[in-house]
Amino acid sequence: MKPLLTPAIAPYVLISPFLLLFLVFGLFPIVFSFVLMFHMWDPVQGLGSMQYVGLENISFAIEDPLVWTSLGNTLWMALASGLPQHLVAIPLAYLINEKMGRWRNAAMGAYFLPYITSTVAIAIMFSTLFSTDYGMVNSALAEMAKWPWLNAVMPEKNIDWLGSPEAIKPVVSAVVFWRYLGFNVILYVAAMQSIPRDLYEAASMDGAKNWQKFFFITLPQLKPMMFFGVTLTVIGGLQLFEEPFILTGGKGGPEYAGMTTAMYMYRTAFDFNDFGLASAISWMLFVIILIMTLVTNKAFKSKEGQA
Repeated sequence: MKPLLTPAIAPYVLISPFLLLFLVFGLFPIVFSFVLMFHMWDPVQGLGSMQYVGLENISFAIEDPLVWTSLGNTLWMALASGLPQHLVAIPLAYLINEKMGRWRNAAMGAYFLPYITSTVAIAIMFSTLFSTDYGMVNSALAEMAKWPWLNAVMPEKNIDWLGSPEAIKPVVSAVVFWRYLGFNVILYVAAMQSIPRDLYEAASMDGAKNWQKFFFITLPQLKPMMFFGVTLTVIGGLQLFEEPFILTGGKGGPEYAGMTTAMYMYRTAFDFNDFGLASAISWMLFVIILIMTLVTNKAFKSKEGQA
């Protein structure tokens, strides 16, 4: 009996489901958004309503002050949440790897838990914590204000964390930091476990202290993982959407202080029904992410060259 699939055809048939899904849900949206960037389109009226407008959407996006406001907010929160992630995750991972012993896996699991928790649940929890009247954060500040040596630096009244332009960005940054810290801890612990123990033993024989082992052995060996983790942080920070969207009710907060570029792109498409402009903003964001990723790559490559 002749087989239905010959050895030359069988591999393509087997991977065809993936290729089909990729073409429909991966490649097609990318190509369509690029085409849509040069058109004005009302999706309610169908594809026939698309009108070619050339570079008008791109020009409008560049001149739109809200685009630059949202981009500034995005960069602020990406830096405020991303940089502390790695500054805290590296020494924390070192302590877990070197000092926790048999409790290492339990500690890693505890720190990783926020990363796999629902974003909605996290946002609701932090909305309650930062509530103006009944939140635990304001309650803690009020109790600390009763201490004589802290009274001068504590606020006189409750802070409207989610309703103040000055406070919303730090709140969102704190939520993002708390959520993704554990992910970076796992990355660095995994990298530390791959460092040969012979290096530490040789350093101990030479009389090196723990801090010397950390700075002269651990950190240099972590550079590949640091590059990977920082790159993910840069990309994720510039695409920030879920946390500020839920915490601000999808509107960007007071005076758009919590509006990220991804949020403004979403609102432009689904609230203002301008899919052409939203596509232009998305490609602007793509170019910015590409540039920042290349800068990150260049920075780590130059450090490796100096080393």
